[in-house]
Amino acid sequence: MKISVKNLKNEEVKQVDLPEKVFAYPYKEHLIHLAVEAFLAGIRRGTHKTKNRAEVAGSGRKLWRQKGTGRARMGSVRSPLWRKGGTVHGPQPRSYAKKMSPREKRNALKSALSRKLAENRVVVLESLEVESHKTADLARTLSGLGLSNKTLLVDRYDNHVLQLAARNNPQVKTVDALGLNVYDVVDRHHVVVTEAALGRLLEVLNQ
Repeated sequence: MKISVKNLKNEEVKQVDLPEKVFAYPYKEHLIHLAVEAFLAGIRRGTHKTKNRAEVAGSGRKLWRQKGTGRARMGSVRSPLWRKGGTVHGPQPRSYAKKMSPREKRNALKSALSRKLAENRVVVLESLEVESHKTADLARTLSGLGLSNKTLLVDRYDNHVLQLAARNNPQVKTVDALGLNVYDVVDRHHVVVTEAALGRLLEVLNQ
């Protein structure tokens, strides 16, 4: 299985082999669904918090005597029955993380990438060393490559010029090859990966 390697001028430079073990992996919708669900759950902060009756402000003394007043018995102003009282069974800080085995994560990513390749939405570039950090210049470059929708650029984390050029464009997202996840692949219309990043990615996915 071969794919063309292009430069930033949309000219074919050469072709590289793609291992069928990775890019001809069967499409497994349920596995991709689990991976996306796990990713979205993992980025939830889980910092929601309500105060129970032990944490709200207020005296702990009994408000009036138990009998003889004609009123309902009441032990504390912090009671959940009262305004500004504690909350019963309210949300507490927690982790929403869902576990997936490393093998499941790899297979889900292979399945998502294989689907993108089958739809001709994977572009391999010789390099993403852009000359300008301006957003408009990067947008013109991507447009020249025929990429006008949401695009994922896979390179390396220390390509600072590319990150500066892409960060102000909501249609473009940059990730390191080892930080690629199923959600980003599914969420973006095109996946653009450099030849070097492709090599690093295959080292992981070929396991």
